Amino acid sequence: MPVTPRWRRRKEARPSEIVDAALAAFAERGYAATRLDDVAERAGIGKGTLYLYFSSKEELFKAVVRQTLVPNLAAAEARIATAEGPTAPLLAGVVRGLIEMAAGPMGAIPKLIVGEAANFPDLARFYADEVVARGFGVFTQLIARGVARGEFRPVDPATAAPLLAAPILLTALWKNALEPHATHRMDAAALASAASDLLLHGLVRQEGAT
Repeated sequence: MPVTPRWRRRKEARPSEIVDAALAAFAERGYAATRLDDVAERAGIGKGTLYLYFSSKEELFKAVVRQTLVPNLAAAEARIATAEGPTAPLLAGVVRGLIEMAAGPMGAIPKLIVGEAANFPDLARFYADEVVARGFGVFTQLIARGVARGEFRPVDPATAAPLLAAPILLTALWKNALEPHATHRMDAAALASAASDLLLHGLVRQEGAT
């Protein structure tokens, strides 16, 4: 069956294709070196068509973040809101899902932010507000839930939350910066299991503990 050329597809499909192309371009070249011409070429459209949907490279980058990373955080929030069972497996599942996300193409975004924050402070602030703060909020909710139910020790949830984010950032940086140049290969699923085990053994209330 012949493939319909991209410029003849539904207009509603174009923003999604542009975002996919932008993610690939940003991952390969970084933010500073990526041109809108590069993105348009990857998406199979003209630069003028790209401008119909995104007014600037900054707006396109924000769309990439909002359409790739943010939905994963929203899914984690929904999972916590509807959960009824114990907190430990819930926490482990959320951490595993976010680590596996960071091991894929979307992990290029935090690596890009870390590398280019000094030159693009507005983008760094945007990322801190819409991804980092929301991610810390997810982990704060999880820890607070476990503490409130008597399953976790009475730690400060907001202080402990970044510890849950650490293996996710490590995965993103390793997969997108270091692993191509190293002999070691990181197994995201194994890392998620080990990280959850270590964190939970520090959080879970031991029988007889006060």
